[in-house]
Amino acid sequence: MLLQNALPAAGGAAESHPVETSAEALVASFAEADQHTVDLSGYGIEDWICLGFFWTMAGLVFLQFFSRYVLNDSFAWTEELAVYCLMPVVFIGASMCVRRVRHIQVNLVYRYLPTPVGRALSTAVDVAAIVFYGYGAWLVARYALAVDNEPMTTINWNKSHVYWLAFAGFALMTVRGVQVAVENWRRGFSALQNPGFFDASAH
Repeated sequence: MLLQNALPAAGGAAESHPVETSAEALVASFAEADQHTVDLSGYGIEDWICLGFFWTMAGLVFLQFFSRYVLNDSFAWTEELAVYCLMPVVFIGASMCVRRVRHIQVNLVYRYLPTPVGRALSTAVDVAAIVFYGYGAWLVARYALAVDNEPMTTINWNKSHVYWLAFAGFALMTVRGVQVAVENWRRGFSALQNPGFFDASAH
């Protein structure tokens, strides 16, 4: 009888120990997480603009789905606005790729070029990219002025505002391209000459 009474007590003590240990580990993990601060310094203004338009587009797509399949009365304007939200996501997001040197690049030829020649060629590529971004900004600005005061199809909003956002994307690409070119010049090489350096710095 005494043995039977002692067994549950021993088993209860054995079962309570892992619970206490897991609780202590959980408290320790929270304390460790409090010591880590979130670093947002690596994000630029285009990252936050892109994030805002992305979630606006996601909300519009969800509203389109909800109104079509739940209310059985589709809101036509949601589809058009979702498409227009995609434009700043693409063009302003492209400036983020310029800043982080994440656009597609062909660097095979640089393996076989002497260092001075590769340096000169990569600098020429940087200059050509800046000229291209600036020319794209000029073209989009001309188009935005051409469609000024032209309303959208399903809603009476000025269509040119959307193209001014695309212009902002090209303008940001131009600015970021200049910054990247200056950094490449000071560093002495670009991603075309040493892609491994940029892959390692991204992690």
